[in-house]
Amino acid sequence: MNFDKYYVLDTNILLEDATNIFKLSQDSKNLIILPETVLDEIDSKKSGFDEINFQAREFARILENSEIKSSLKKENYKIIRLEIKTSQSAIIDIISKDEYDINTKNVSLNIINDRKILEIADFSKVYYKKEIEFLSLDIMARTRAVSLDIKTQSLLGSNKDDFNYEFIKDVEINFEDLEDFDNKDIAIFDKEYKPYNYSYCFKVKDSDQVILANIQNKRIKVLDETEIRNQIITPLNKEQLFFSNAIISHIFNVLIIEAKAGSGKTLLALSGALKLVRQKKYQKIIYIRNSVESLDKGEDIGYLPGFEEKFKIYNHPLMDSLEYIIRSEHKKRNSKKNIENISELDDSEVTARVEQMIQNYSIETMWVGEMRGRTISNSFIIIDEAQNMSNKTMQMVLSRIDNTSKVVILGSNKQIDNFYVNKYTNSLTTLLKSTKNESTLVNTFAIKLQKVLRGPITEWAELIFSK
Repeated sequence: MNFDKYYVLDTNILLEDATNIFKLSQDSKNLIILPETVLDEIDSKKSGFDEINFQAREFARILENSEIKSSLKKENYKIIRLEIKTSQSAIIDIISKDEYDINTKNVSLNIINDRKILEIADFSKVYYKKEIEFLSLDIMARTRAVSLDIKTQSLLGSNKDDFNYEFIKDVEINFEDLEDFDNKDIAIFDKEYKPYNYSYCFKVKDSDQVILANIQNKRIKVLDETEIRNQIITPLNKEQLFFSNAIISHIFNVLIIEAKAGSGKTLLALSGALKLVRQKKYQKIIYIRNSVESLDKGEDIGYLPGFEEKFKIYNHPLMDSLEYIIRSEHKKRNSKKNIENISELDDSEVTARVEQMIQNYSIETMWVGEMRGRTISNSFIIIDEAQNMSNKTMQMVLSRIDNTSKVVILGSNKQIDNFYVNKYTNSLTTLLKSTKNESTLVNTFAIKLQKVLRGPITEWAELIFSK
């Protein structure tokens, strides 16, 4: 039986999304080759509540619908052909080997497994007498494949073009245009306006004047900088002003933010959230962060003892931001009273005030593993580290949120720690790309925060390591 393409899959392809088996099969036009090691790794991930555990169980359910079509031995390899026929179809060859060539002495398990998988891929080239493509999200595994002259790629259909939409656009206007400028149609000033042009810097000709505006329903809304700055954390540049304005605006209900480390994304999101809860626009603040640490350590964050332990161990970015806000608020209040030589709060006082703030503003943390089956209402939701979430994870999280809530999604494609996604397949990239087309279901806003404000060391590190 001839196939159009022959794919050997790494484990991470199926743990990223079990239905990739059908996307790659294309109704049995392509042959899917699974080394037995892949099945072993998936089987070991079936227990737990992280997204990869759900994907492992989902793949097991897919295999339950398979039928053995043939079984044969070739030298010391065994090939079992399965056929899956449901609403979608796939033909899978599972290949195992009696003894592998790899020397397992002083070699870590993940490297042993990678080499076993590639041993099967190398055998497949000879056995099928066809060009074999090894698909993996792991650059190290793909590099090893190249050394074996095995064709390899990250994931079929991944768009490797860098995302470069203009979320902020500069446009020059005349002084006379300023009359009744607010609420005018953006097409009057920018005939090339696109749905993802969310923010504008309108530069007045022959002057230093610059007017900042967001676009709402294709109309210009000039930023009220006084209102935007009226919060605990004051925006410090135009990017932060655009972001903060979108947070407090009732128009936008989904915000997608890609930001460098130290750009203030979590601080600004939290500061805006506190303001809106104080104004009774929302009842509570929910902070969600993917539990990459739990995957690495084999721990279950969802079952850590106690509310306080979850905050301290798992949610360092949130806790750091709350502590910074407490200290900033203390300085602001005392400066208004003209108190000279403002003393710093000691750590115990900061801790006490953070705990009080958590109670007063109903700040909760959620782990993605405990969100299935829940509905989140009347909440300001911050989803952090979106670059470490698969599309399936983000889909599940967002599907828990009803129309009385607002969600801010934060991430950086320079800080991916999850082995099961890359910058082309993670949810942050998918959401950023979605802004290319206008949505009739939600009002989105997106921006990139490029300026590092944490300090010179962070900015220096960004500069030298991003070249």
